[in-house]
Amino acid sequence: MKARRLSLVLLLCALPWIAAGCGGGPSSDGMAPADGTSAGSGGGRDQIRIVGSSTVYPFATKVAEQFGRTSRFPTPVIESTGSGGGFKLFCAGVGVAHPDVTNASRAIKDSERETCAANGVEGITEVKIGYDGIVVANALQAPLYDLSRRDLFLALAKQVPQGEGEDKLVDNPNQTWQDVNPDLPAVEIEVLGPPPTSGTRDAFVELVMEEGCQEWSWIKDLKKSDEDRFKSICHTLREDGAYVEAGENDNLIVQKLVANHDALGIFGYSFLEENQDKLKGSHVDGVAPTFDNISSGTYPVSRPLFFYVKNAHVRVIPGMQEYVREFTSDRAMGPDGYLAEIGLIPLPADELAAVRAAVDAMGGGGN
Repeated sequence: MKARRLSLVLLLCALPWIAAGCGGGPSSDGMAPADGTSAGSGGGRDQIRIVGSSTVYPFATKVAEQFGRTSRFPTPVIESTGSGGGFKLFCAGVGVAHPDVTNASRAIKDSERETCAANGVEGITEVKIGYDGIVVANALQAPLYDLSRRDLFLALAKQVPQGEGEDKLVDNPNQTWQDVNPDLPAVEIEVLGPPPTSGTRDAFVELVMEEGCQEWSWIKDLKKSDEDRFKSICHTLREDGAYVEAGENDNLIVQKLVANHDALGIFGYSFLEENQDKLKGSHVDGVAPTFDNISSGTYPVSRPLFFYVKNAHVRVIPGMQEYVREFTSDRAMGPDGYLAEIGLIPLPADELAAVRAAVDAMGGGGN
């Protein structure tokens, strides 16, 4: 009987999903220990995998390239999926089949945390990396626009109020910027912007469309009395060709603006910073989208940027802690760091200290 039990134990231990409990083989999620030498064996992975925001992508890529050059670890693989798409992949589970980090141009939603938890992703570290402005830009040769958030709502909302004093909406009739505001050019409205999966889209509707639509008192009152209707009015963009979803590739928007001088585009400030020889940023509520104006909070359309780390992967994917520490170092995220050189607005000293404390603690957290 004892021999039969021993044979059964040996047979079970040969199965890969049980082997870790017998003291050998990969863990139950197929992940091998992060000893920096053998993590690629036994079904493990020795390269950090990152998904998420197209806005954070250039910053993460810069850090990944620096990390690959200066550390003993491979350069991380980064995929631009949009913030929403990144959270979907990130929250799908734990193990080498799932990403280790997701970049985001907005904070994680409660519903996304719930999805993560339902799939076993319970230990997550939020890393705020700095601030960014959302710009409305066009070609250098085109007119400089001075837009209010009310103008942008009237140009891009699917439905707009019929009049100042009427509690009634109509399908957006505005065809040119001059229809929106007589002080603007008589140029057809064409705005290239992010899709619904983008954190930039989420931030734009919250910081621009919501603020613009509250210029009508009856819509502002709906925020308390009927939040669903309020969001339907303020968040729904038109679908008649005036707003064009241009995907998650912000560089593609830049190329299209250079080719079409009548179009405007919506994206993060860093892309304007990188393309100042081709583009200029519109003023919003009379304020230019500059590094100093975003840093000081004067520019009205700014937001924090993040990435999120799967704590369970820190212990098993080589270089995770080291990559995050490179990202949050003075040479990267500091006031004179290499990320500021490409448009990231640095965190204040107290916020940076809190971020580093969270990074130091994440390696000891379980899933």
